[in-house]
Amino acid sequence: MNLGEASVRRRTIVWVLAIISTVAGLLAYGNLGRLEDPEFTIKEAVVLTPYAGASAEEVEREVTNEIERSLQQMSQLKRLESTSRRGISIVHVFIKDGYTEATLAQVWDELRRKVAAAQSDLPPGVSTALIDDDFGDVYGVYLALTGDGYGYPQLKDVADMLRLELLRVQDVKRVELWGEQQEAVYIEFDRARLARLGITPDEIFDLLRAHNLVVDAGRARVGPHFVPIAPQGRYGSVGTLEELLISEPGSGEQLRLGDVATVRRGLVEPASRVLRIHDTAVTRDGRRLDNIDALDVAPNDPGVAVAPGVQGRPAIGLGISTISGGNVVTMGRGVAQKLDELEAKIPVGVDVHVINFQPRFVTNAVDGFIVNLAQAIGIVLIVLLIFMGLKSGVLIGAVLLQTICASFIIIDMQGILLQRISLGALIIALGMLVDNAIVVTEAMKVRIESGQDRIDAAGEVVAQNQWPLLGATIVAIVAFAAIGVSQDDTGEFCRSLFLVLMISLLMSWLTAITLTPLLCVVMFRDKSEGGNGPSDAYRGRLFGLYRALLTRVIHRRGWTFAVVLVLFGSSMLLSSRLPDAFFPPSGTPQFTVDVWMPQGTAVEHTDAVAARLANFVASRENTRAIATHVGEGALRFKLVYTPELPNSAYAQLIVNVHDASRIDADVAEIEAWAQNSIPDALVYGKRFNIGPGVGGRIQLRLSGPDGHTLRLLAADAAGVMAADPNTKYVRSDWRDRELVSVPVLAEARALRNGITPPDVAARIRAAFEGLRVGVFRDTDGLGEDRLLPIVARAPRGERRDIDSLQDLTIYSAAAGRHIPIRQIVTGATTNWEESNIRR
Repeated sequence: MNLGEASVRRRTIVWVLAIISTVAGLLAYGNLGRLEDPEFTIKEAVVLTPYAGASAEEVEREVTNEIERSLQQMSQLKRLESTSRRGISIVHVFIKDGYTEATLAQVWDELRRKVAAAQSDLPPGVSTALIDDDFGDVYGVYLALTGDGYGYPQLKDVADMLRLELLRVQDVKRVELWGEQQEAVYIEFDRARLARLGITPDEIFDLLRAHNLVVDAGRARVGPHFVPIAPQGRYGSVGTLEELLISEPGSGEQLRLGDVATVRRGLVEPASRVLRIHDTAVTRDGRRLDNIDALDVAPNDPGVAVAPGVQGRPAIGLGISTISGGNVVTMGRGVAQKLDELEAKIPVGVDVHVINFQPRFVTNAVDGFIVNLAQAIGIVLIVLLIFMGLKSGVLIGAVLLQTICASFIIIDMQGILLQRISLGALIIALGMLVDNAIVVTEAMKVRIESGQDRIDAAGEVVAQNQWPLLGATIVAIVAFAAIGVSQDDTGEFCRSLFLVLMISLLMSWLTAITLTPLLCVVMFRDKSEGGNGPSDAYRGRLFGLYRALLTRVIHRRGWTFAVVLVLFGSSMLLSSRLPDAFFPPSGTPQFTVDVWMPQGTAVEHTDAVAARLANFVASRENTRAIATHVGEGALRFKLVYTPELPNSAYAQLIVNVHDASRIDADVAEIEAWAQNSIPDALVYGKRFNIGPGVGGRIQLRLSGPDGHTLRLLAADAAGVMAADPNTKYVRSDWRDRELVSVPVLAEARALRNGITPPDVAARIRAAFEGLRVGVFRDTDGLGEDRLLPIVARAPRGERRDIDSLQDLTIYSAAAGRHIPIRQIVTGATTNWEESNIRR
């Protein structure tokens, strides 16, 4: 085989590889998973340990301290943060940087063993610790159900049906509900009549517990079979509870439960969390658009009309997460299609609303990348057409497109998703991907213009430039290496920036030394073929102008140096006026408004205040929809969103708007209105940032052994911060002290009457909040059981305020009758106690 044949073969191989890589790259692009933000390992777990009745100080001393001591033995531990509240210990466990999703599973196993070891050292009354290590799911599709004339139980049935059906959609990992309200069966006793009849509540409680249990009656032989026996001892309906017979002491007569108590079915009170929806009705040419289609409509589009829709109605949220490596766009398309298919099964009057629909944001981002890619190629072509000619411009544009397609193959093989960071990396790389190809093309063009054979020129140019170009490419890659090797949260979040730049830049070098010379050989002609002799490539008019400018600059070095200094100083001065932020604000048309009431505020009052605020926000022209979450933060619907832990004094509005550019103005007006209209609430709005982050821009941590001293120091620090005109909403994570009522127990009298402190606590709880005494099995039409708690409490009139405490009666085993509770509870003191002890 001669050299000519070998050259032809090599060129053929390059052509074939170029075509294959282009086709494969386009296929890989279509196969890439799509998300709004990069997949991110959240190296955090929460240990929740209930300790009913204990104050925050007791929880800290007796529970939190023991759990922390056990967890500090873990070698993987980065830090612990704990919050001790009345009745519960919350310990946040943060693992060292460098652990991945695969290696964290073993870490969480060790965490569970350490918590189990600490459990045996906790005092009586402490419930089993609950460990939540599943923080990684992002519910990118977040919907809500409302219904005119429907209560929570009916909405819950619809939500359960949708959850079952949506789990079958492609790329759906999990469907979670938020804001559902549990039902309960309430038994409100006539206290005076029970006392007259001498019936103790405990006797009734024992009967209620015994009637609705699943019991094993064994098996019996029936011919050749061994048949299980299943006696039915369950209530058929709530009404049958009233027919439960109670023996009257001493008389031998029996009474119905309905004679001494009112039995009713209702929602658990108070609600732990509430979701409400404010929405707008969007029509186009008189036709109502569903909530997903309305996301793409601007209010100023022709034929579009926006009017108030759902206003502050109770709702149940449905959060839908994507499987690891999945395509949220495909999932969103499947969810929308499934909802259309299920429309006939959704009762009339039940509406599905959109709180967050990540597929739309991702689609817009990918579409924006395609536009940027087309613009970049167009700019390259125009610039090269002006400075290098038509053939060079078309050649380098083709190499750029092929380089990107080849990069998609490697990106897909590495499991990198299309998200805001990887797309940003591709856009950043577009300007650098043509550099190598330009060097090769320019060098070959100069040699061919000087009369050298194009085949020989290709070989010499590649041999002369391949290693210098590789070195320059590596230097450009190393400039981003700090991001790629960083083990902290920011490094992990931005790692795809480094990986995509490295892949695309190395691919640009590879195409520059393979495909670019081949295209130059094909598109450029030797001077001998054109009948023209050799010429100087730098004799053109443009090069002449540049040579003259360069000569003048060199001859006037002093003036040149002075101009450079002035330009440099001006750029430094102007750069100081640019806002400093590693992650810029997000461009998504969403923001949140947090509402903090004084600590200890009832969730019903917080809900009412949040409703007033939501009504004002909904009245604004830019508002599209509002989801008000009361009592707890929402589901994690964005990777950069951190839900607030349960707190009855907290509410959050997730506001969707038409125009993202007006968010800052909207936030300012909302905060100003709140300061005047609800001065007892702390209200502040936040737009989302791109990238991880939590809390305020400036955070100060004070630590020490004495909580009182810490509060004094924190107040001083807050005063310094508040004095700065650029600060707002200075707050402490210990929050306010909480009011607590402490009944004073006469211990000697209680002992003489056979009454213990737990007896008193149970009686007070039964009178006000209610005491769970059994389970009611509610069977729906499909034969599925729902377990509803049976809660005993006093009638509404007797539990309106704490002053009725002295009117309660309590059963005395020693006296054999009910006695007034004021005989053993001599009064009550009111104290202020810490509501959140942070460590």
